[in-house]
Amino acid sequence: MAVFDPLLEALSRWSEAGRVASFWLRDDDAVIPTPALERFLALTRRFDVPATLAVIPAATGPALAERLAGEEGISVAVHGWSHTNYAMRDQKKRELGLERPLELVLGELGRGLDTLRALHPARFVPLLVPPWNRIDAGLVPHLRVLGFRALSVYGPEKPAALPVVNTHVDVMDWHGTRGGRDAAALVAEIVARLSDMGQGGSMGLLTHHLVHDAAVWSFLEGLFAATAGHPACRWTPVSELMQ
Repeated sequence: MAVFDPLLEALSRWSEAGRVASFWLRDDDAVIPTPALERFLALTRRFDVPATLAVIPAATGPALAERLAGEEGISVAVHGWSHTNYAMRDQKKRELGLERPLELVLGELGRGLDTLRALHPARFVPLLVPPWNRIDAGLVPHLRVLGFRALSVYGPEKPAALPVVNTHVDVMDWHGTRGGRDAAALVAEIVARLSDMGQGGSMGLLTHHLVHDAAVWSFLEGLFAATAGHPACRWTPVSELMQ
């Protein structure tokens, strides 16, 4: 597909320089097996792309664990606790703020970590993915004590009390059509992220399988086809990036 030509040209430059770009895939809001999840798993399996499912602990259970039991390349991260918005009316949505007592918020996060570790022992990663990609800075220093080893939000990584492995390109047009974004714009953002990576970092792609439309599925298939076998691109398990 011609829309991916700028990305292939950028990867060719990486190849000429003897470098390999790390890509990773994070998909948010998994709870139970659904047709949309089946489609997502089939697509990532087809192209051998490892994926991290950010699972909502309070809403999930054994059904998802049983479905994922035979899936290689799928890891499970902690997506807050219940994906509930506690922000004030004039604030952006967030679950992990300090509108509630610190001990309560941390207690829920610890419970979420324990819940998913018990349900998914073979594929659990101690990575916190805050709902809506927002977390109060006052919570971050406490995460390591709870057992988290990394944090993942959206945008350029900033120094924190533990490793940060962010996503950088979101396929969804949340403020417009609420469907898939323009493919050319997405490719341009991926190319821009590659330019920003310098000698380290990764290119994190953010998806939400439950709300994908035809445009998103088409984009993902084209992106994986263009990159999964490219010598200058490696779709990387998040566990490696957390190190």
